[in-house]
Amino acid sequence: MMKKLLVALLTVFLMASSVPVNAASKKVIYLTFDDGPSKQTPKILKVLKKYNVKATFFVIGARPKCYKYIGQAYKQGHCIAAHSYTHNYNIYKSQSKFYKDLGKIEKVIKKQTGKTSKVIRFPGGSSNTISRKYKKHIMKKLTKSVMKKGYRYYDWNVDSTDASGNNVKASKIVKRSKSKKKKICLLMHDAVTKKTTVKALPKVIKYYKKKGYTFKTLDQAGKNEFHHYVNN
Repeated sequence: MMKKLLVALLTVFLMASSVPVNAASKKVIYLTFDDGPSKQTPKILKVLKKYNVKATFFVIGARPKCYKYIGQAYKQGHCIAAHSYTHNYNIYKSQSKFYKDLGKIEKVIKKQTGKTSKVIRFPGGSSNTISRKYKKHIMKKLTKSVMKKGYRYYDWNVDSTDASGNNVKASKIVKRSKSKKKKICLLMHDAVTKKTTVKALPKVIKYYKKKGYTFKTLDQAGKNEFHHYVNN
């Protein structure tokens, strides 16, 4: 009886040791950059290439002279996603106005990459309240309709706070970017005034590499991940 019990326990131990680590238990980080492309984009791309990590760029249409960087980022294996064309909150006046704006940035992405992107981020995030100024309950409608149209929207669960001012201290950005969550979607920005974001980026990457995180792009994430509570 004892022998059978020992054999059974040994079998269970061997089976457990041969099972691969569950993917859900692994630590993952999604680096995201809003509001590009800009003159900072090639600097960001240089850092990402140096550390061999990929990121997601939520682009806008504000700087046509920088559109070429969208193609460069795409060729380097980064995910190109739509933020909006104008980043003007009046796009929340109606669903038709929102989709008209979205269609314009989609055309820019298609021209620079040869492909369309179904990954989007709402200006202000899905939790924004500024949309109330333009139309009540518009975000509740949009968050549902974009999914029905095949889009996947992503917010964030860690904010680097680099948008809290112009050239926020790099040390503050690094500090705010650190988290112990197993799955992280980190909000950062790619704009002319974000020089300190570029400066902070290597330290952020090295921190998460040291902690054993895998860097992924949001086109590899689940469609319902990183959704904020909708406030309008």
